[in-house]
Amino acid sequence: MSDPYLYAVTNNVATFSINGAPWNLMSLEYIDRLEEQLPEVLADDQIRAMIFTGEGLDHFSAGMNLKQIPDGIKRAGSPEAFFGQRHKVLDMIERGGTPTIATLYGYCLGGGLELPLACHFRIAAATGAQIGLPEMDLGTVPAWGGSARLPRAVGRTYALDMILRGRKIDGREAYRIGLVSELVPIETIKDRAQALGEELAAQPRKAVESMLDVVVGHETKTLDESMADETAAVAANRDTHDSTEGMRAFMEKRKPVFNQ
Repeated sequence: MSDPYLYAVTNNVATFSINGAPWNLMSLEYIDRLEEQLPEVLADDQIRAMIFTGEGLDHFSAGMNLKQIPDGIKRAGSPEAFFGQRHKVLDMIERGGTPTIATLYGYCLGGGLELPLACHFRIAAATGAQIGLPEMDLGTVPAWGGSARLPRAVGRTYALDMILRGRKIDGREAYRIGLVSELVPIETIKDRAQALGEELAAQPRKAVESMLDVVVGHETKTLDESMADETAAVAANRDTHDSTEGMRAFMEKRKPVFNQ
């Protein structure tokens, strides 16, 4: 059996590429491997950004391999445990303290959208993308956190429009409603993800981690709670090597060199 995803690290950026072109289905093995490897990657100080993409340029992912669901539930012991594993993996992607980037092109359906929704940055192809949560067409509902995260990304009105109608949108509409932060030609989408990853990797690591702690999940926090989180982040980043370097570089009119 081939590897469920290909893994590489370039310039402090780790890339996970689903190895199942053209559809790049998210198999049981894919989730198992992510659950095993993500803690190691997140604990590695040399990895400062992560990219989630797929092999080829046909589709990021058409979602889960539905034929595997009965076996997955049997192996997990219950439907709750089966889907709970997926929630755990996506929570690590969202709350692990390392910036994450997803590339959306071709089919990004079901789990193929729910994983990107857990990422901090989403880049879409300007043409050809079909993005959605089509579970209603199967008589069921999103199960990997899609109905929880999509409203936080685009608001209730757009989320209900997509979920209840099983509607697929293209990259341009995804950009218009704030689901993605950038539109790029599909031919350059992976290069752009790598460039963004390297830009994030060059930022002061501790400060980035602190800001992710403050901003991720802000929708469920009161303003006072978010302000308290920010105050704690300021204290954690006072008189660090990177804060000293940033101030010195500003005074010396040069670009700072962080994470040394």
